[in-house]
Amino acid sequence: MGKNNQIKRICLVPNVSGVGGMVSFREKLVKGLAERGIGVSYDLLDSSYEAILVVGGTRDLVGLWRAKRRGVRIVQRLDGMNWIHRKRRTGWRHYLRAEYGNLILSLIRSRLADQIIYQSHFSHQWWERVYGLNQIPWQVVHNGVDLERYAADGIGDLPGDHVRILLVEGTIGGGYELGLQTAIRIGEKLHSSYSHEVEVMVVGRVSTALQREWNNRTEINMNFTGQVPGEKIPEIDRSAHVLYAADLNPACPNSVIEALACGLPVTGFDTGALSEIITEGSGQLVPYGGDPWKLESPNIMGIVKAVNDILINQPSYRKNARKRAEEAFGLDHMVEGYLKVLIP
Repeated sequence: MGKNNQIKRICLVPNVSGVGGMVSFREKLVKGLAERGIGVSYDLLDSSYEAILVVGGTRDLVGLWRAKRRGVRIVQRLDGMNWIHRKRRTGWRHYLRAEYGNLILSLIRSRLADQIIYQSHFSHQWWERVYGLNQIPWQVVHNGVDLERYAADGIGDLPGDHVRILLVEGTIGGGYELGLQTAIRIGEKLHSSYSHEVEVMVVGRVSTALQREWNNRTEINMNFTGQVPGEKIPEIDRSAHVLYAADLNPACPNSVIEALACGLPVTGFDTGALSEIITEGSGQLVPYGGDPWKLESPNIMGIVKAVNDILINQPSYRKNARKRAEEAFGLDHMVEGYLKVLIP
């Protein structure tokens, strides 16, 4: 911690790239920095900061360039990149926003950043595969979670008369409706194959039209909660039997790490960085069964069998989920990882 005391203030530049979540990460990092006596600015014009952390991308490339000329260290945090819009029709506005976001991310990565923090090894490999090797230093720092706030003990009772499959996303739209469709198919097959009464609980922004469509198309119980305050997530996690990680090729989803911390086992397809997060006993990952990058038909029955196994062995899976979070995803570990890069 001694070296960290050399820095008193950083500038945290919000993400405008359309990739990854900002609010959850920002809250966690700011809390960890405050505990170390380090302040945070959100304005590049505020010259009191000693380093810059760009969360994804920013439109203020001129502001970054000016700071770089003053000798301020710039670190870029990279998630994945926008890609679904190239495989599914999402509308031309969404397509242009997604491509613009990728362009901003790549420009900062190649021209302005002094070092990159990738959220996972998968993310690092993805960026190098698409945009080529970068000569600047890089480091992988997985996301973290407040293990006291996200705990296995607390309010949140499991339903006794049905199985609750949880899906947590910020927004389900822009081509990512596929994850919701797959979760519902999993619930339907779980009911037909194992006679479980099933509820699919969806936390996040879902359009009224999409909610209406799926309420009319499926016989399983759908529970669309909409967006909920962050402080409600631990209770919701503890009230579910399994989290389905709906995103394909995710870089390092916060919802998965938060679920583990709350003792909620996770299932999903073995794509993206999930194999870096989910270890044996804390959940089950299943081979996709095709090419996820082409959005080919997934192995639904593989997930259904995994969910049924998790249901049969709930106590063990819940214990191991929490253990995995304690071992690898504590907030202190994440904050120290960022500080080591911000202070070379």
